Order: sequence, then structure tokens, then C-alpha cells
Amino acid sequence: MRVGILDLLGPPARRPVDLAYQLLITKQYASITPQAISVWCRRMGHETFYATYYGLGRPHRLLPLDLDVVFISCYTQVSHLAYALAKLYRRAGIRTVIGGPHAKAFPVDCLRFFDLVVGESDPELITDILAGQFDPGSMISAARPFDDVPTVEERMPEIRASAFFLGRKPLMLSAVPMLASMGCPYRCDFCIDWNSTYRQLPADRLKADLRYLARNLPGRLIVFHDPNFAVKFDQVFEALEAQPPGERPPYIIESSLTVLRGDRPRRLRDTNCAMVAPGVESWTDYSNKAGVGRAAGVAKVERVAAHFAQLAENVPYLQANFMFGLDTDQGDEPVELTKRFMDLAPFAYPTINIPVPFGGTPLHDELAAGGRILAAMPFSFYYAPYLVTTIKHYDPISYYEKLVELYRHASSPAMLRRRLGTTANRTVGYVHRARTASFRSDVRSFEHILGMLRSDPGFLAFHEGRTGSLPAFYHNIGERMLGRYAELLSPADRTPDLSPAPRRPHPVAVEGSAATSEG
Repeated sequence: MRVGILDLLGPPARRPVDLAYQLLITKQYASITPQAISVWCRRMGHETFYATYYGLGRPHRLLPLDLDVVFISCYTQVSHLAYALAKLYRRAGIRTVIGGPHAKAFPVDCLRFFDLVVGESDPELITDILAGQFDPGSMISAARPFDDVPTVEERMPEIRASAFFLGRKPLMLSAVPMLASMGCPYRCDFCIDWNSTYRQLPADRLKADLRYLARNLPGRLIVFHDPNFAVKFDQVFEALEAQPPGERPPYIIESSLTVLRGDRPRRLRDTNCAMVAPGVESWTDYSNKAGVGRAAGVAKVERVAAHFAQLAENVPYLQANFMFGLDTDQGDEPVELTKRFMDLAPFAYPTINIPVPFGGTPLHDELAAGGRILAAMPFSFYYAPYLVTTIKHYDPISYYEKLVELYRHASSPAMLRRRLGTTANRTVGYVHRARTASFRSDVRSFEHILGMLRSDPGFLAFHEGRTGSLPAFYHNIGERMLGRYAELLSPADRTPDLSPAPRRPHPVAVEGSAATSEG
């Protein structure tokens, strides 16, 4: 069979400033599961065509139009592009399958446009899909996430296609995606991995991948896609430390402060860790991830900042992940505490996230039950700078005012000087400058929305949940996001179906109740 695999990494570039970022950075976001599916299909003897779309060019031209089956993976932000492409493929008589984060979060909506919606996958499920074992209109899933992660050597055709320039030459930032584990032991209510089971993958496979990279792509950056890296720290680091010191590639991880305790930061340094992104999330909640016991408020800020200082002595680049707008946030305190952390730890660049109610998470279920999700808001806006819920303790105007305050503090000239003063690493300095410029652009986006909230009563009423009529502002942006594909999706197509997926016993496929849309 002729099988296509398309990984949608970002929306079409709309501004000249987006072009370089998407070529150099977004291009490196390729997911591992689409690459694994491509390898599995190749093992079965099928003719496979793998591509990634990172915002440049025309995605419908990345794969042939005479395929038998196409697998598409995407995030919620780019789901409308996936829907438009599905219409084109179905018109060509190609069976369409969607998987990835968006399919897991909102499978009922996906079923309006795709023949099959996949939750978890494994080689056996892919075999059954290609054999035509499932009727169109089915939501299907493997019993558990796959353990058979193809080796880097097996995935090299996909890695070249996704990360190299013209599929041949590595770029300076070309990265190799890898996994050392699956799942996460924590139960953060906003995270799509909240109910996953943590599983360590075989250390021998990790060692083999590291040896292959040392021989064939020496010094190439590894990005570990583990939701929480090295929970079983010693097992993972024995594999990393098995590499000779001169052959240890730089790597990026996301992990918890509870994991990175004691002398472990030193082992990060010794194994050539280039970046760590711990999740702090909140100053009043999720303290089990931060390793501070029951500490909250100022006490938590100071302990977390001290922990980041220890990491900064061993790792060149740090990112601190926060959420602002949780139900535990109220008043000025969350803003003031986050600003205090920035002042104490200027070497850690903050990422301040707006809560997004991804389907299947406790956060989504709670907000949906309370009628706090803006049901008419298209999925294209399920990311910053947009707000798709009503915030418990802030009205829309005060919420955006506080976002502006946080981002201005993080991107002020004084803060940039302090950040640059904490590093002699030229690359880290460039990253600090680039991210500061990005934050300043975000401030302008927040201020634009804030101006509309103050001046347009209908816009404010929508964000306060008093009307379900989508403002023209969002319709127009959605049109520009889709570009030439906008004509394929009607306003009804862009209005999400937030119905929960029916519970289903594995391995029986569940027939969808939503009608498919081809118009």
C-alpha cells in the first residue's frame, strides 16, 4: 500500500518575522509517534511517504495524492489546517486517520472530518488500520502506549526529512527526538498526561541510540520528549554516563525539581545537558513537583529560586514553566511572587502559560461543568495570547492587565541586562535576546486584546461568557491563519464539538455519533 504520514507542527507563517523562526525552530518540533508509524509501515513492506509541515509552503503538496491511507498528527492549535487537508484527501478517495495530542483531546470533533480517530497506537493497531479492519467513523485505540520505539538508526529517513536542510544537511539547530520513558507519575489536572502510567523504556535501546549518534552525528543536539525525564534517575543516567565523556551529545529535557535534587545537577553537567525546563506551575499548588513540601507563597519562591541557582551552576540554559489564571490564583500575589522569582533567578527564563482546557483533562471537565469554556471559540485559539475560558478570580480586563505586567517585567531592558550578566555563553545570550524580543511582541498582542476588551462591549461580553456570539476579530484571524485553505471550512466546521468521547473497552472500536462533513 501507499501510506502517507504528515506531522503538522505549526500554522502557516503569516508575517516575515515568522519565517526564520519556523524554519530554524518549529521545524525541530517533529514528534516521535509519526516517525514510528512510518517505520512500522516500512517494516511491513508498504511504500511510505513521511513529511512535516512547519508553516512554510503548501502542506497538501508534501505528500502524493494517490495514497491509499494518510495519517495526520497535530496539536489543537493547527487542527483546522488538519481538517481542511482531510477534506482534500477524502475527495481524492484516500482513507484519513488522525492521531496525536488533538485527537486524544477532542476525538468527537475530529470524527467530523476524518475516517478514523486514534488514541494510543502500536504496530498491531496500525496493521489492522491498513488491513481495513475498522469502519469509517470509528474512534480506536491500542490498550496502552507503544513500547516499540524504533531506534534512531531506523528513524533516520524521517529525521533527515524533518530536521535537516532539504532533507540532506543538518542545520545548526537540527535536533534528534528521543524517548527514555513514557508517561508521568504526577497528576497535574491541566496536563494531557495526567492519567498516564510512567514506564521506563529499555536502557539498552537508549545506549544503542547514543552510540549510533556518536558515530554518525557527533555533537548533534538530542531533544528528549519524555513528559518527565529521568524519574528513575540512576537507570537513565547510567546509560548516559556509559558514553565516553568526549562522545556525549548535548541534550534538552523537561523534568521536575523533585527529580533534580542532591548531586544530580552535577550529573546533568557531566553528561552534557544543555537545557532543563522544570515545571513550577503555581506558587500555591503543585508543590509535590517542586520538592518543597507544603511550602507556599514567598517561602516557596525562595526555595525554588535557590534550587534553580544550583541547576544554573551545572546547566547552561534554564526555563521555568508557570501557569497564571488557575483557580488558586487571585489578587496581586501570584504576579508579585512570579516577579520576585524572576528577580532572584534571572538566569531562568520564565514561560507563563494561560490555562487551556484540553479535552480529557480534569481541568477541562471542571470548567465544562461550570460553563466556563467559551464554546464558540475555534480551536485555532487554544494557545497564548488568547483566552478560551472565564478565569475564576479575574475579569478579562484585569487578567490581561496582569499578563502585561508579568511579560513587561520579564522583558524589561533591566531584566535583559541581568540575564546577560549571568552567562558567558554566547549562544545562551542570543537566546535570551530572541526570547525577550518575543515577549515584547507578546506584550503588544496582549495590549491589543486588552484595548478591545475596554472599547468593544460585545468583545467583553463574549469573554465574560455573557454571549456565545464569536467576535469578528477571531473570525478574521482564523481566515488569515488558514490562508488558501479557509474556503474549505465553513463557520460551522470551525465551531468545536466539545462532547466528551464515549468510554470504550479495548480493543472494540466505538462508532462516532458525529456525522462526517465533506461540504
